Amino acid sequence: MSTESHQRLHSKEQVYAWIDELQQDPKNEEIQTNLVLQYQDLVHSLARKFSKGKSIHDDLVQVGMIGLLAAFRRYDKTFGRSFESFAVPTIVGEIKRFIRDKTWSVHVPRRIKELGPRIKKAVEELTTRLQRSPKIFEIAEYLEVSEEEVLETMEMGKSYQALSVDSSIEADQEGSTVTLLDLVGSNDVGFDQIDKRMLLEKAFAVLSEREREILQCTYFENLSQKETGERLDISQMHVSRLQRRALEKLKEALRVSPSEALR
Repeated sequence: MSTESHQRLHSKEQVYAWIDELQQDPKNEEIQTNLVLQYQDLVHSLARKFSKGKSIHDDLVQVGMIGLLAAFRRYDKTFGRSFESFAVPTIVGEIKRFIRDKTWSVHVPRRIKELGPRIKKAVEELTTRLQRSPKIFEIAEYLEVSEEEVLETMEMGKSYQALSVDSSIEADQEGSTVTLLDLVGSNDVGFDQIDKRMLLEKAFAVLSEREREILQCTYFENLSQKETGERLDISQMHVSRLQRRALEKLKEALRVSPSEALR
């Protein structure tokens, strides 16, 4: 028993040493491979909880690995959290974003699914033509549909596949099992905000004043996009576009993977 415990402790110490080395030398492929092999079972386990035997399992493993690599780069042991407790929400976040973008979990009328891409294209074209974010009535007129249909489609676009927070997952190398609620429940919001603050503080200088205002409202004051638009006297769609552009600028400034988006 003592020998097994010693080996386990030594293994964990080695893993943390590898993480430190990888953060200092991100191009060290040997260490990165060692770490990926160390946690690949965790990624597969999380992917299975979301795929539930569906054909997207391999895709979820791939995006989960992206989340794992992001966790290696962002992990800070000085916060007193184990790497596993930090990595799981990061991996789950990548998987959930992929599912959000690729799948629907509720029945959505065909007209809504077909109108969604048309609205997206219309917004891009009208933004270029008007040199600002288009208003709802302008999108409706452009597509020759009602404002209600545009609003309904934009709202229904939030309906995607979900996972029960009571689902059990393997959280660490010892095989300890917890639920998603334990990791991404009440504590997850606080830790997520800490990660966002750390990233924003490092790269805030690359943003314009308006972009900083939008991120301040949406991430630090927890205002919705609608509330932010009302405060800044711009449309909700304009807030969304500037917010997305600001996040892209932050990712570029920090030289992180495009998948490491702030939520």
